[in-house]
Amino acid sequence: MDEHHHRYHFRGQSSSRIFIAFLANFFFAVIEMIFGRIFNSSAILADAVHDFGDAMAIGTSYYFERLSKRRSDYKYTLGYLRFSLLGALMTAVILILGSVFVLIENVQKVFNPEPVNYRGMFILGIIAIIVNVIASRVLNSEASEHESVLSLHFLEDILGWLAVIVVSVILRFTDWYFLDPLLSIMIAVFILSQALPKFIRNISVFLERSPANFDIRQIENEILSIDSVMAINQLNVWSLDGRRNIAMVHLLVAADGNEQLIKDQVHHIFHAYNIVESAVECDHSTFQHLHHSSFKRDKI
Repeated sequence: MDEHHHRYHFRGQSSSRIFIAFLANFFFAVIEMIFGRIFNSSAILADAVHDFGDAMAIGTSYYFERLSKRRSDYKYTLGYLRFSLLGALMTAVILILGSVFVLIENVQKVFNPEPVNYRGMFILGIIAIIVNVIASRVLNSEASEHESVLSLHFLEDILGWLAVIVVSVILRFTDWYFLDPLLSIMIAVFILSQALPKFIRNISVFLERSPANFDIRQIENEILSIDSVMAINQLNVWSLDGRRNIAMVHLLVAADGNEQLIKDQVHHIFHAYNIVESAVECDHSTFQHLHHSSFKRDKI
């Protein structure tokens, strides 16, 4: 089978950015745990547990992200890109579980609120937002699905700390302590609404569903429009990590067809659909062979 590869040049800084995200989460989670108890803030304590869980997920998936940069070998002939997707799935799961934990932890506290140190909450909130903004700027959400999920995590933290600041300002003038757990619940619900679709999409990629951003039938029609292509015996398209796609196709071509020209035209079609690696096989056929072929498709 003839193979034609369109290589994608990875950004080597991706794993370093994820490691920075891991350090930011871990050390700030320690700070949250300490000052959450000092300020008696359930929202800060819940976020501390959440960040510890995120740090564990990011640390583990950091290893997978580094694996994804390896070249293909005899063990993984298609390369290690899917390890990055596995890291994204793990991080998404931790985000979902952490948000569920925040919901469970704070529902009862809405009805049984406790006084909090609003001055300390305000100061820690300002510091937290600065740290999370810097960390989110380090990541590149377009580089990989993994960094995209991590960017969502930092968005969650920024929104959560904005809620903490708003609560601290209100508590400066009122005793509405129920706002602390209530706003945490609202943020958790928002993050679930964002993380669940990402998780479902990444699962579909992991299960090698055909990429959702283009129509397989359209690709078939374009290939069948090439001169001398009589039928498509087999066409497989899947994604390695949700961004880089792979295709394999087996064509039945006319006996007088220019095989190399046909392959070049098919590779050109694949390239237009962001298919970075493709393999094309052509079988020459007579009319009799085509007539009896079980794979025959009407040419469009």
